[in-house]
Amino acid sequence: MTVKEVILSWWMVIDWFTSYLSDRKQVRTTTSSSVPSAVLFGVPQGSVCGPILFLLYTADLLQLVKRHHLTPQAYADDSQIYGYCQPSDTGCLIQQVSICIDEVSAWIKANWLQLNLAKTEVLWCASSRRKPLVRVVTTSTPDPD
Repeated sequence: MTVKEVILSWWMVIDWFTSYLSDRKQVRTTTSSSVPSAVLFGVPQGSVCGPILFLLYTADLLQLVKRHHLTPQAYADDSQIYGYCQPSDTGCLIQQVSICIDEVSAWIKANWLQLNLAKTEVLWCASSRRKPLVRVVTTSTPDPD
């Protein structure tokens, strides 16, 4: 392919996505009527392209987590953040994860998504031999609003 053909192909793809995502409406049903309203942002739910568009939309979130030297894992709209440390370094890991979660929360809010605090939790894993060495101080996460 020539450079011109590659550029033209990309413009066609961009035009297709633009038309797919533009001028969308959703119907909100009340007890007496159905009212169409404009969808200004987000990914069309239930669409064939929805899952890949959501992954593209949230790709920056995964990079944000990696900048904190943590490992992100994402499946559909569910994300996990993994970190590990020696038992003596749990305080550092707690701080690292806490700062990352604060930045994730800010990113989510800035990108018109919601963090479900009811489903946000921390799981500490250790062998039975090392478990007594792990010192974990629990803190509550403030409401992102």
